[in-house]
Amino acid sequence: MTPTRRLLLQAAALMPFSKARAARKTGSVYAQLGIRPVVNLAGTQTIYGASKIWDELHESMAEASREYVVLAELHEKVGERLAQLTKCESAMVTTGAAGAICLGTCACLTGEDVGKVRRLPDLTGMKTEVVIQKLHRNGYDHAVRTAGVRITEVETLEQLEKACGPQTAMMYFLGGTSHDYAQPPGIPIEQCLAVTKKAGVPMLIDAANMLPPWGNIPKLGELGVDLIAISGGKHMRGPQCSGILAGRKDLIRAAGLNSSPNSDSLGRPMKAGREEIVGCWLACEKYAKLDFDAMDRESARQAGYLIEQLQKIKDLTVEKTPFDRTRRVHRVKVSWDESKLGINVRKVMQELRDGEPRIVVLRANPGIEFTLFMNEPGDEKLAARRMREIFKA
Repeated sequence: MTPTRRLLLQAAALMPFSKARAARKTGSVYAQLGIRPVVNLAGTQTIYGASKIWDELHESMAEASREYVVLAELHEKVGERLAQLTKCESAMVTTGAAGAICLGTCACLTGEDVGKVRRLPDLTGMKTEVVIQKLHRNGYDHAVRTAGVRITEVETLEQLEKACGPQTAMMYFLGGTSHDYAQPPGIPIEQCLAVTKKAGVPMLIDAANMLPPWGNIPKLGELGVDLIAISGGKHMRGPQCSGILAGRKDLIRAAGLNSSPNSDSLGRPMKAGREEIVGCWLACEKYAKLDFDAMDRESARQAGYLIEQLQKIKDLTVEKTPFDRTRRVHRVKVSWDESKLGINVRKVMQELRDGEPRIVVLRANPGIEFTLFMNEPGDEKLAARRMREIFKA
């Protein structure tokens, strides 16, 4: 059996979402460094490792590391499968969603002109502007600006139409919490696409915040979005340093020219190794087939338990945070009168982080916020116990 066929069979055999709690190891590699792992109730944030790779992926990634391979062939075969899953013409594995955004921007600037690829971020002879809705500006659009472009902000459909001129290389669109299919503030996806298609300007959607469920991604592909940037290491639970760029075949080819292993390119430092390529592919295969309703029920159960237990602690205000527009991530907000109880938010977060086990949460305004999403069964009990200990003290 060939390695490729064996990996395909492994992908097909990956188990569905499981509630089984993995044993916490005390003699881990982190212990050798004097580091205590944390119980992550802050969500899939990069600063805490994003998420845990599916257990089934470790051996496949190790197997990929044991053999040499022609990287271009691996990118091509994996890209074909990712294109099918995303309902796009083509796709490639990148170094996270930010890497996908940067390479997508480069692709829109250079096309398949190798001379232009070598010049970036010198934009001599290239277009120089990227359009973004003012509502969509965020720290991650630095990945767009890395290519040397100037950002043009718009707020209305009329402004967008005027902004899409001869120097416009691309439109960047922030998906998820700031826009989705439910008509939130801003110019809707479909209207933006109508303008950009007419003007011949590619649209790149940052879809990192559009998971779960997986169905949000192929919907973008079916709409005809030119480029879609996806995180592979957060909700998908692939390697943390992985992502996916999917979209038009010509733009994916151009993104490939702008990335590793091509040495004379701006994207050379954004190197996706064979282990990450295989891991991201298999994670996507599994994620696309998950029972998201079952995942949601488990998260809802954990959130419900935590709410019930925290409401028993005197003087705490406990409430459910509203869902994001495109996804259901269960969060529990807790607040209190700091002057009355004599303990502030910073102190509570520090107590949670320094205790046993270490627990990390989000800061809310006011109070703190627990994220119950892709957690181990029992994490909610640990959080409730630690909160009782802190507020009892």
